[in-house]
Amino acid sequence: MKVNTDKPFYKWEVVLLLWLAFFLNQADRQAFNIVLPQIQEHLGASDSIMGLISTLFNVFYAITVPFAGYYADRLSRSRQIWISVLIFSTATFLTGFSGGIFAFILFRCFGMGLGQGMFGPTYTGIIAGYHDGKTRARAMSIHQTSYYLGVITCGFLAGWLAEKLGWQYAFFVFGGLGIAFTAVIALRLKDKPAASGEESPKADKAAAPSLPAAIGAIFKVPTAVCMVVAYCGLIFGLNGYLTWMPKYLKETFDLSLASAGFHSMFWTHAAAFVGVLVAGALSDRMAAVKGGGRNRLLLQAAGLLLASPCIVLMGVSGKFGIVCAALAGFGFFRAFFDAGTYAVLYDVIEPKYYSLSSAILILFGFGIGSLAPWILGMIGDRFGLSGGIASLAAVWVVASIALVIARTAFFDKDAAKIKS
Repeated sequence: MKVNTDKPFYKWEVVLLLWLAFFLNQADRQAFNIVLPQIQEHLGASDSIMGLISTLFNVFYAITVPFAGYYADRLSRSRQIWISVLIFSTATFLTGFSGGIFAFILFRCFGMGLGQGMFGPTYTGIIAGYHDGKTRARAMSIHQTSYYLGVITCGFLAGWLAEKLGWQYAFFVFGGLGIAFTAVIALRLKDKPAASGEESPKADKAAAPSLPAAIGAIFKVPTAVCMVVAYCGLIFGLNGYLTWMPKYLKETFDLSLASAGFHSMFWTHAAAFVGVLVAGALSDRMAAVKGGGRNRLLLQAAGLLLASPCIVLMGVSGKFGIVCAALAGFGFFRAFFDAGTYAVLYDVIEPKYYSLSSAILILFGFGIGSLAPWILGMIGDRFGLSGGIASLAAVWVVASIALVIARTAFFDKDAAKIKS
């Protein structure tokens, strides 16, 4: 099919195609967490075993991301996107046939981790290629809404399908939709043609930095190291919440799977949707006054600290209304971190390392953060999930301290080196 990439509307068709792909990406990822109680009963597994399955998915995802980012800048981004969608959708569909722990590790962990790891560092490059400074921020913001809506929608639909038809059908439906959508995105999504006089990514691959060089460049910058530490803490908390909150709500308040899936995802991500818009505007204003870019670090640290009491309430409160309010506060304040992550990192990293530095941040964040589901599962086996969820607050306090250290001791010097 011939696609005219020069048409004015095509750049928005690109956003739509990637929006739908990312929606399915998030729906497929969360389906396992929502129907976890039924899968656990099916396998006769402990909380620690179920946590280990979630941990292994994040490990494979983390390992894949930097290599995907490296090759996305050298090969066809659009081809990598549709191959990614095909892999993670097929893996999701096959997860529905899993009868034992090994099959879940093969399809859910390895297949899903590989497919979704290929998607993460690739879609931003396509959007940035089609949208210049006039529309880029708007296009990225529109695309980001697919994350929130994908998680919320899946939270309800996966639970509803599992209750009506069985846990397998959550994977059959989401995976089947993704496989069908692969044909659409393979036909319609195209790379941005290089303008006259511009070199394509393939032509410039010899000049692009290597992965070891990028890792070395980041870990020579103290502010970037502090950001990596804080990001690891952020993802640790989020992975623990995403994996275990649906089951915790179901058991603590005797909810249906559909209701537990909806409430565990809706309040947090609806509030985060508002929070990221508020924090984004506030972050830019704070960066424009005295203190400059290091004020973003202050906003991020404040967000993690303010979210910490909400995490405690999520785990220890016995009142459903208070837990829902805590989930909303948790989502709203965590968005303060999201709004400044790459703005801070790019203030202290050389431009040639932007793409790979993002991939490395994800590598360490999800690599360390992958341990949260397993650790909370082991805590759940011994003491119950309540204390494990509440303990995530301590991790975010430590992460906030790393940001404060970066702001007070390192940021100005590191940013000055880049400007010079």
